[in-house]
Amino acid sequence: MKFKNIAIIGVGLIGSSLALALKKNGYAGRITGIGRNRGNLIRAQRRGIIDTYTTDHSKGTKDADLIVFASFVGQFERIAKKIMGSIKKGAIVTDVGSVKVEIVRKMEPMMPYGVSFVGAHPIAGKECSGMDCATPTLFRKAKCIVTPGSKTAPKAVRAILALWKSVGSETVLMSPEQHDRIFAAVSHAPHVIAYSLVNAIADIDRNFLPYGGKGLKDTTRIALSPAEMWRDICSSNKKEVLRILKGFESTMSRMTRLMEKSDWSGLKKEFARAQKTRKLIESD
Repeated sequence: MKFKNIAIIGVGLIGSSLALALKKNGYAGRITGIGRNRGNLIRAQRRGIIDTYTTDHSKGTKDADLIVFASFVGQFERIAKKIMGSIKKGAIVTDVGSVKVEIVRKMEPMMPYGVSFVGAHPIAGKECSGMDCATPTLFRKAKCIVTPGSKTAPKAVRAILALWKSVGSETVLMSPEQHDRIFAAVSHAPHVIAYSLVNAIADIDRNFLPYGGKGLKDTTRIALSPAEMWRDICSSNKKEVLRILKGFESTMSRMTRLMEKSDWSGLKKEFARAQKTRKLIESD
């Protein structure tokens, strides 16, 4: 399926990067940017990221063959209610959100007859946000997880897989449930831990922070991510994130006990086990 008109709701880092990537890879159709801030939309058009823009969600999506939700996940349901009456039959609705079970559960039943919702999550990002950080190569060689629901038309799934492959992504099909279990562990909980570490140091003495070197910066880089976005993600994937955080607490308690007992051999074994496991990421 070829999309003549694409509407992207949210022209931040991911939405703008997708538009740039599509254009760089030969997309010749029209891309409409939709958002709340007219000034940002005008800048996006002037930079060639989008072709047209509007702050009216219904107007911006009525002729679209593909509608991409690229705003914060906490806004999806409210926006979806605005546009359901204007989506044309045969259109595909997708997203780039980091949570899938709740999104698919809420969005799929809202789709009008003849419209499919296909969840997607490109595993790409930066510590900065907004269109100024956007790049057409953001998705190159990055994984994109596609999470169809029980009612998703196979043709729509194939179209979304092809879309992400066209911008250089490695696509992976996965259930929404499996997605949320995995990303609670490898993304959502680590963000909570990074935010917590920064706050813990600041609570002890924020004057310590300027002495943090590359190690601290590397460990806490993701704490620069937008707070609203990560609040929404934790809210949407609460059960799985809490499960991982409780496991993290258990591991931290084990290391704390080893230190309290001056069991340096045991502590070294914990460090060595983590070091060996961490190397698997580098070899990926």
